[in-house]
Formats: sequence, C-alpha cells, structure tokens
Amino acid sequence: MTADFFRELTTAMEAARDAHAAGSPAERLLATCRAMRAWAIAHPAEFGWIFASPIPAAASARARPDSSRNLAGRDFELVFLEQIEDLWADAPFPIPPPENLAPSVRRQLQAYAASLGRKLPIEALHVALSCWIRLYGLLCMEVLNQLDFVYSDLAPIYEETLRDIARTLGLDYQQAAQT
Repeated sequence: MTADFFRELTTAMEAARDAHAAGSPAERLLATCRAMRAWAIAHPAEFGWIFASPIPAAASARARPDSSRNLAGRDFELVFLEQIEDLWADAPFPIPPPENLAPSVRRQLQAYAASLGRKLPIEALHVALSCWIRLYGLLCMEVLNQLDFVYSDLAPIYEETLRDIARTLGLDYQQAAQT
C-alpha cells in the first residue's frame, strides 16, 4: 500500500513537471513542488501513511533494495533530485566550500550519492538536500496540522519557501498561477 501511495504522489509530481516540459527549469521545479503540496493536502491520510512513520533504516533498505516500497520511495526522491542535477549541469548554483562541510556530513552525503549512483558534487547535494528539508519539513508540519495554532492558510508560507529555494538555486521564481 505504501508503494502505491508513493507511486501516486510521484505520478502527480511527474505530470506537473512534464506539463512544463517546454518551460524553464524553474517552472518545472516549482510545478513539481506545488504538485507535491497539492497531492499532500488532498490526501492527508495517504501522506501520513507514507511519511509520518519512520522510513526503514538504511541497513534494512540495503537488505531489501528491490522491495516495492524502497523502489517507489527512490523513484519519488529522484523526481526532485534529477531536476537539481539538470539545474547543476546547466547553471551551477552557489555551493559552500568543501571545508565548510563537517567530515561526517561529507561521508554521509558521499554514501547517499553512491547508493543512488548520482554524480552531483557533494556540496551541491548538500544544498539540494537543505532545500528539500525546508520544503518537506514545512509540508509535513502543514499536513500533520502542526502549525494550525498560528496559520489557517499555509499556501503563502509554502510560496515564500519556494521563492527562497529558487533564489538558493539561482532560479527565477514565478508566482503560482491563480485558479
């Protein structure tokens, strides 16, 4: 069931990305991120099912790398990561100097990149994951109602986060189309 929910979310994100195939990298990435939020808001129970419980530890994921849950989860994470790789290939964004990353962070990022067979420089991967953590963290807090004590509408906060992420990645931010 978890794999099915991952696939549904991944399909929604890919469809949004592909709907902007002729657009700029910023348009594609922002559409992907907005589709992730739209799916999560429309499917809070499913979102909770796949994200509110711990993801299997890396050791168990390595033990069963071809389980449908692990494959579906990997496909989900690659929707964002592959776009970051494309951005990097076209116009590298600012990254921290290598010495700014703690040795343990560097080792963990190297292991992660190797597990996926990715070639993004470790410092660029660090920036990408920092962006992802902000976006995903906010989305989790929204869907799990952790910010209801302050906000009744987190759409503007999500857009602020997208604007900041676009700036971090050297992209032109485009406001979401009003519906």
